[in-house]
Amino acid sequence: MDLKRYAKFAAPLLVAGLLAACAGLIGPREVNLPQERLQTSLDKKFPMHHRALGVFEVELSHPQLAILPENDRVALNVELGVTPLLARQSWHGSMLVSGRLRVDSANNTIYIADAHVDRFNIDNMDEGKRNQLTSVANLLSDQLIRDMPLHTFRPDELRYAGVQFVLTGIDTRPGALVAKVQPAQ
Repeated sequence: MDLKRYAKFAAPLLVAGLLAACAGLIGPREVNLPQERLQTSLDKKFPMHHRALGVFEVELSHPQLAILPENDRVALNVELGVTPLLARQSWHGSMLVSGRLRVDSANNTIYIADAHVDRFNIDNMDEGKRNQLTSVANLLSDQLIRDMPLHTFRPDELRYAGVQFVLTGIDTRPGALVAKVQPAQ
């Protein structure tokens, strides 16, 4: 076989082999997501409006994210406005919801999962009415906060040295989340 002809077929195979070897050497990586970046992303998703139980118009606004590294959770404090459809009054207050983190590798998204209402306060409301509205708060956390995307990576954010990565896990650290990624298969 002619040497030029051999080189013509061998060169692309050699290049492909080298690229595959480099991808194997790159291995798993970590991507730091500072709390400020996550907060900016959340600010774009609010205010949120929802009709709860068919009788309350609810607005959630001004989210404040807290990372709880000691138990691998995040907390979200939101301002709350509740207006009954058949009344002329409205109530304002705040709600603190916490949840664990979950990753969706197919969509490269980090979610707040298993949301739980930790605190529910309504200004100038007696204890009895506040207890009645607690069911609204639990419903809101179940419908709006649960599985809320906290961050979605664009494909170009997960490309390094010509290798595409996928999200595989998430950890918390003071002031940041650390996404674990590995080369796509």
